[in-house]
Amino acid sequence: MDEQEYLDKAQEILRIKTPLMDKEALCAFVDKYLKKKNDYLDVCREKGSPLYLFDQLALRSKAQEFYRAFKSRISQVSFFYAMKSNNHPVMIETLVEEGYGIDVSSAEELRCAVKYNPKSVIFSGPGKTDFELEFACHHSKVVTVLLDSFGELDRLQKVACRKDIKIKAGVRLMNEENGLWRKFGVPLDKLDCFFGKAKECSHVELCGLQFHSSWNLDANKQIAFLERLGKAFLQMDKSVVQEIDFVDVGGGYWPAQGEWMQPSSTPEGKLKQCLVPQMSEGMDHRCLPSISIEEFAQDLADALDQHIFKYIDCDIYLEPGRWISHEVMHILLEVIDKKDKDVVVTDGGTNMIGWERFEIDYFPVINLSQPSLEEKPCMVFGSLCTPHDIWGFSYFGKGIEVGDVLMIPTQGSYTYSLRQNFIKLLPKSAVMNNSLIELWSDR
Repeated sequence: MDEQEYLDKAQEILRIKTPLMDKEALCAFVDKYLKKKNDYLDVCREKGSPLYLFDQLALRSKAQEFYRAFKSRISQVSFFYAMKSNNHPVMIETLVEEGYGIDVSSAEELRCAVKYNPKSVIFSGPGKTDFELEFACHHSKVVTVLLDSFGELDRLQKVACRKDIKIKAGVRLMNEENGLWRKFGVPLDKLDCFFGKAKECSHVELCGLQFHSSWNLDANKQIAFLERLGKAFLQMDKSVVQEIDFVDVGGGYWPAQGEWMQPSSTPEGKLKQCLVPQMSEGMDHRCLPSISIEEFAQDLADALDQHIFKYIDCDIYLEPGRWISHEVMHILLEVIDKKDKDVVVTDGGTNMIGWERFEIDYFPVINLSQPSLEEKPCMVFGSLCTPHDIWGFSYFGKGIEVGDVLMIPTQGSYTYSLRQNFIKLLPKSAVMNNSLIELWSDR
């Protein structure tokens, strides 16, 4: 691109505005948690701060909602919770009780999952070591290995042969043949060849396939790949296609609230930050809309009828993670220092969630001690020795003072699993159920 093309592109980015969040919807979201503020304050008094707070009732509700949406539209469907999205023990235990299988991506995750006796486990992820394949074979009665390469197929055959067992497997398909996603799976045009190679592997029962796309605000990426898959089936030997017992559509379902963003993380915001680095975040929160889980289910059911079921009678596997875990964990903090009217420091750092999330994503900081639906500008920092340790650039409340208890709601996905011992110790976690009486800590 020449200089003028860059300028034209920049002008186009600045012209297209990421939608603003609906303020009424945001206030309704905050109000839902303020109505239960006394419960949260009681938990904080009993367990201390900072704290991870899991809502087991909400977890069961989300699991059942996801199940109903798909089961009512796809009869032969199975569910595997993607453990990487939140690996707290209560997540695994509760979802196994709700009839979910578990999707793991390492021997360590598999070790944790089998403690809760799931009826089935999907072992996915690239670069599985021989030790991990041996561990999968050790649990071959419940584990299906999703293979990412021809080399991994060879190694699984050798490992299973040594153990004198036969293990169920599927092959992951590459849904983007360029860029970072090449590390996952084999190209779709190699599917026929992969099944041919598997026939030489007497200890591997290759009987399914998987593909995955992430950050799905709607089902378009999944539908597009199902269409490609249907066309590939037309070109394949029919006897090979009939060996496919399951198609795993993966996960990546975005919660219905949509993607909430800080102004600076939008395309136009990033460009403005390059020109004016000291630009204030402000309170013009942005939101990319997502479809409901019922719409996801209907769109995928229609695509499966159109592109897959006319060729094979197979089971459908789903791997929800973010959608299940998003709303079921909250973070509670206490203000320990007020440096100015619009600068406070809390007792918990963002090592609790493992990354500088709130420089990119927006979530309301709710002052439970001084409740209000009015949002005020304030830099709400954590207590780590880094300026990037920030929970938000505003809060909902009448005011904010030392000793106030703050809540960051709906932090269940890709936070707890990424927590890290950085500068400060990790906090305790607590689980509340319907009555708020049964509390426990895993520390």
